[in-house]
Amino acid sequence: MRRSAVPVLDIAVSKLRRPRSQPGTVLRSSLIERLAHDDSRPIVSVVAPAGYGKTTLLSQWADRGGLAFAWVSVDKRDNDPKVLLSYVAAALDSIEPVGVRVFDALASPESSVPGAVVPRLGSAFASMTVPVVLVVDDVHLLSNRESRAALSVLADHVPDGSRMVLVGRNEPPLCLGRLRAARRIVEIGPGDLSFSRAEAESLLDAAGVRLGGADVAALHRRTEGWPVGLYLAALYLREGGSVRRAVSFGGDDRLVSEYVESEFLERISRRQREFLTRTAVLERMSGSLCEEVLQAPGSAAALAELAGSNLLLVPLDRRGQWYRYHHLFRDMLLAELQRAEPDLAPVLRRRAARWCLRNGLPEEALEYFMAAEDADAAARLMEQLAVPTRRQGRSATLQRWFTWLDDRGGIGRHAMVTVLAALIYAWMGRPADAERWADVLDGRPYRDGAWPDDTPVAGWAALMRAFLCRDGIERMCADANEAAQRFAVHGIVTPGPALLKGIAHVLSGDLFASDAFFADAVSAAESTSAHEVLAAALSERSLLAMMHGEWSRAEDLAGQASTALREAGIEESYVAPLVCAARARTAAHRGDFAAARRQLSNAQRLRPLLTYAIPHVAVQALIELTRVHLALADLAGAGTLMREIDELLERRPDLGTLVGEAQTLRDRLSASPARGVSGASSLTAAELRVLPLLATHLSFQEIGAELFVSPHTVKSQAISIYRKLGATSRSQAVARSRELALLEG
Repeated sequence: MRRSAVPVLDIAVSKLRRPRSQPGTVLRSSLIERLAHDDSRPIVSVVAPAGYGKTTLLSQWADRGGLAFAWVSVDKRDNDPKVLLSYVAAALDSIEPVGVRVFDALASPESSVPGAVVPRLGSAFASMTVPVVLVVDDVHLLSNRESRAALSVLADHVPDGSRMVLVGRNEPPLCLGRLRAARRIVEIGPGDLSFSRAEAESLLDAAGVRLGGADVAALHRRTEGWPVGLYLAALYLREGGSVRRAVSFGGDDRLVSEYVESEFLERISRRQREFLTRTAVLERMSGSLCEEVLQAPGSAAALAELAGSNLLLVPLDRRGQWYRYHHLFRDMLLAELQRAEPDLAPVLRRRAARWCLRNGLPEEALEYFMAAEDADAAARLMEQLAVPTRRQGRSATLQRWFTWLDDRGGIGRHAMVTVLAALIYAWMGRPADAERWADVLDGRPYRDGAWPDDTPVAGWAALMRAFLCRDGIERMCADANEAAQRFAVHGIVTPGPALLKGIAHVLSGDLFASDAFFADAVSAAESTSAHEVLAAALSERSLLAMMHGEWSRAEDLAGQASTALREAGIEESYVAPLVCAARARTAAHRGDFAAARRQLSNAQRLRPLLTYAIPHVAVQALIELTRVHLALADLAGAGTLMREIDELLERRPDLGTLVGEAQTLRDRLSASPARGVSGASSLTAAELRVLPLLATHLSFQEIGAELFVSPHTVKSQAISIYRKLGATSRSQAVARSRELALLEG
């Protein structure tokens, strides 16, 4: 797989492996023929409750040959769009390279999913020359709105000769009415997947069960052709059960649950029963993991025996090392464990977590600790995983972890997680969340038993306070100094304190001292691969060079800052607008107004990241961008940015020299004879947040839920966007935005 140089998600290969058809399964010939010959419809929806053989059908279709299959098996962790789309990209890339730009967007911490990732991935999908069937299995597990919306948009990019198949228990996240009207979708439901009487007889024969015609008919009628119901009945009959009892349940989860509890589990040995119910806490199983969780030697052999005799165990690799239970069967086993041994599940999950830690699977360990409701152990792992996860761009995963810990009162007990959450939310452009977590930290006793003064946590807390700059420049400088001193005591090398001290000195008017701090920050950032700090420090040095009239040096430094972001694959970082501003100013100074406008467009896409959570970066970047708009005689664009500067200064009034610089710009705008015509450059930050979501199939109500605003607000902002872009509809606005490079695609 071709990837960018930045950290990307560690792909679990098992999720990309097509489940193999197992011996004893019934060949669904008529359905396979229907799928194979109805290729004029690029979208396939396979929807049915558990146990209808949805995955088996598609695996048999793949076995037929003739088409390349790219397979993604969804799990609950795919409720992060960056995770889900990383797997989709990897699956397609295994058939034909999708290009490094797709993986760059996926790996960038602040890249917009609807604005960058989906357009790039959709374009790569549409350009594929090899016919491919992209299967996304178990899509009913997706509750994340952005993940579901991404699949809906990708469905518009299926190339000729290829197919996209969404498989699940509920209706897929597609515009079904539009697809049906355009005759672009094949829909397969429970009625199609139910076994015929002949297929039911074939299943029984394969299971070694011989019944008379009347008994087969009765069993088929009672189960309504439900494949898993027929299979469970076959298991029961093979163990010596009576036909009369075997036909006492039908196509209903509750009845099958009762059957599993009262008949199937009662007929196996206690050792087998304990193995099944206790290992049901595992998302996936290996022999070694089972032995750890059950604390019973021989569990690996029991797993191998089960794999050889039971189709309700699904292999996850070709070496016979990893398995999972059929989802329905696992649900039943967990219900039985809860009934029979209600206090045991957390114990088993903690054992699983410890095994994962020893075997280099920290994120799986975290999920098991969370499932076990062990907040303290989970928090300790979050401390280790938060920064790498943020570097992978998995913001939804981080929010899920932080919210889980918050809901369990774990924040006050874990200062380092609180520091990381406040910083990460600030970098994500989520100022209210950053403020709330910072408030929790600042409300702690400065020295208490959970946060001793001699730990590095106090240094990170000081760094966070300096970064958020909630108490003015003087306090920011003091906090940055404290962070530097504490890190020095513990031998921690990080460029953050030097950068923040440099900014504090600039905003205090001490330009000479500030450049030395920025030079230190550059050196430390290069040695620690802190790409965002490197870009920020280089941009600050560029702006200082401009102040001294050293425009050639300023341009070189701004170019280095841009290169740092590009090579790290994080061109959509919160630092990027400042980098763009520096490059735009140097371009305008040399008279290259086209280049200056390109940098303004690049910065405009990222302006929503400039919030009061990072007030010094936000106001500084907006001031520099305003200067460029004025140099280009774009009064409307300058006026929009000036209003955003004023809003930020209202929240953070003590930003040193930036206050005076803002007043100078305000006076220039007030003295201008004309206000200018509102166009694309006058889009507000709020409108720029809405714009990428207009390219999705989300309704205004769904967009409002995503942005935590009312549908009426979204509608008003959309109308304003249409007006400024000269569009009369949502589709026209999206098309115009792409022409202006405000959206990709």
